[in-house]
Amino acid sequence: QVQLQESGGGLVQAGGSLRLSCAASGRAFTSYTVAWFRQAPRKEREFVAGVRWGGGGTVHADSVKGRFAIDRDNAKNTVYLQMNSLKPEDTAVYYCAADQWGEGVNTANEYEAWGQGTQVTVSS
Repeated sequence: QVQLQESGGGLVQAGGSLRLSCAASGRAFTSYTVAWFRQAPRKEREFVAGVRWGGGGTVHADSVKGRFAIDRDNAKNTVYLQMNSLKPEDTAVYYCAADQWGEGVNTANEYEAWGQGTQVTVSS
């Protein structure tokens, strides 16, 4: 099973950008679907974006389409989340998650490995 470590969070002004990284340790990284979820205070965890195993496609939540982009570098065992045009409502702890051979990209319960999370704070 992979282990995941997020990085790249921080404080940014509205309209700014951040790039989150999710580094995976372990074998067979290409067999894992990887996704980003986020959880704001007093709210449930929500799906942000995911990239399917192998050369599979990407999925983005409607709330971030056109602003966020997920991609993966299998040679580096890393998945990235580029976040542009950030809004205060994007403030949350962002988690990456991995599911081997996963098909349900936006379903949190299907993911077997989770990182510790990285805080993203967007000021107005």
